[in-house]
Amino acid sequence: MTETGEKTYQVLARKYRPATFADLVGQEAMVRTLKNAFAADRIAHAFMMTGIRGTGKTTTARIIAKGLNCIGPDGKGGPTTEPCGICEPCIAIAEGRHVDVLEMDAASRTGVGDMREVIDSVHYRAASARYKIYIIDEVHMLSNAAFNALLKTLEEPPAHVKFIFATTEIRKVPVTVLSRCQRFDLKRIEPEVQMALLRKIATAEGAQITDGALALIARAAEGSARDATSLLDQAISNGAGETSADMVRAMLGLADRGRVLDLFDLILRGDAAGALAELAAQYSDGADPMAVLRDLAEISHWLSVVKISPEAADDPTTPQDERERGLKMAQAVPMRALSRAWQMLLKALEEVALAPNAMMAAEMAVIRLTHVADLPDPETLVRRLQNGPAAASPSGPVAGGAPAGGGNGGAGGSIGGGSGGDGQAVHSPMLRLAPSAPARGAPHAQMAPQAQPDPAGEISLLTFGQVVDLIRAKRDMLLLTEVEHDLRLVRYAPGRIEFEPAPSAKPDLAARLSQRLQGWTGQRWGVSVVAGGGSATIAEARDALDTTAKTQALDNPLVQAVMAAFPAAKIAAIRLPEPDAPASLAADAGQDGAEETGSEDWDPFEDD
Repeated sequence: MTETGEKTYQVLARKYRPATFADLVGQEAMVRTLKNAFAADRIAHAFMMTGIRGTGKTTTARIIAKGLNCIGPDGKGGPTTEPCGICEPCIAIAEGRHVDVLEMDAASRTGVGDMREVIDSVHYRAASARYKIYIIDEVHMLSNAAFNALLKTLEEPPAHVKFIFATTEIRKVPVTVLSRCQRFDLKRIEPEVQMALLRKIATAEGAQITDGALALIARAAEGSARDATSLLDQAISNGAGETSADMVRAMLGLADRGRVLDLFDLILRGDAAGALAELAAQYSDGADPMAVLRDLAEISHWLSVVKISPEAADDPTTPQDERERGLKMAQAVPMRALSRAWQMLLKALEEVALAPNAMMAAEMAVIRLTHVADLPDPETLVRRLQNGPAAASPSGPVAGGAPAGGGNGGAGGSIGGGSGGDGQAVHSPMLRLAPSAPARGAPHAQMAPQAQPDPAGEISLLTFGQVVDLIRAKRDMLLLTEVEHDLRLVRYAPGRIEFEPAPSAKPDLAARLSQRLQGWTGQRWGVSVVAGGGSATIAEARDALDTTAKTQALDNPLVQAVMAAFPAAKIAAIRLPEPDAPASLAADAGQDGAEETGSEDWDPFEDD
């Protein structure tokens, strides 16, 4: 009532705010615990209410406050879980004017000075009520100093004091505070419970609203009773006569769920023109591009869940025709397509939020989705090529249904590149290629024997490959790089190295190599430079082997079919099915002269 006696309108969220525990919906576990605590006279001195917005945290705090201070209609009642609502304490608390029930907003009173006022006042008994109750909303907004100042009082408050805290960010509340409180987690309200509550309020208000409209409101509220009640209030005001689902959808700025399913179906069929036309039509009808993409992402998630668990389609907020259509789509669409659509839609939502024109960004997202709708995954692609490579090659049949000797060893290939001109990378599983003769001058396939210490404790290096492995083991990366790229081996024997330097070799390479080897092995090493006759460097031999392996891969019919299907693809790397031999073995090809000579016939320190 105003000062002139006129009755003011009260929003539904306040008008139908629960006044007793019986009015609370969706919080049965908490209500049962509190009722048992009141009945057994085991009422805690501090409560912590946590949950999402609009689930009844502050409402529960006021109900507890009324239950603790209710004196009943005859003025002789004690603490109860069913406050009468007509005694003076109940009325004063409901109206927010009781002197002994202090409600504080921690968002605006965050400092230690505010908590000092509370600490100083707890020592005084209640003026008229049974208990002095402090209700602190959004308690996570308090500063660390304020929390610390409250700890002692919160742990051992006077018998006449009760604390009730409410927060939506329970993780921001210090554990030292949580350990001193009895915690209650208020859960989201289930859709069917939410719809029943909305129907009860609409009936009490004499409003006509369809079940489809209530389902849309319950879905938009996301488990919040206050959000649902506020949306119902708006929907009743928006509709003239009966409020329909279309009215609520227009009010919320949502796209028609059926039309979004049509758009999703066009995308999965790869119909880019039809999908763009449907998106433009929904945009013309007032749908927000961001909301459309969000609905598409929700549908991809819903279909994925329904595909795994069909009973998930039995949602009261989902109409029957939409439920049946979703079951059919979930059975027809492969999981890989749904997962890919989900990932791309998440990325598209970020792009739309940052784009200067949301509709353009949404159209580009739809184009990408339709373009990859029927793109097979790598496993399916290889299986198709193996079963019938001729059908996958646009240039004609490919000789042979499978590579000769496939699976018998040899090189394996990984193909990466673009599909057409869209920049989409295509990676195939490892392809087993037929073995062939190694390239001339390539490293030996066998592993080098490990360098073994002799009985005197000195390291014996029988091959040049072991020399390179020793440099690598000592982590002299600069010397290792120079040996691999600038040293053309002419002759090798233990304690003696002759090499032809590459054009990029440094003049002191021989001296530094001799010094390092003598320090590591404890033996004298003669390292000399000659004018010619050197073999390929380790790096050159490695590159030659890689080139040969790629050439062999391109000669494979299966790889040719893949390259024909994806003209812009390139071989990114060759992976051998067995562990690669040390790269240093490449230089052992130049040891033929040493093997012919024999180490016992060649004194490494004889005069040249």
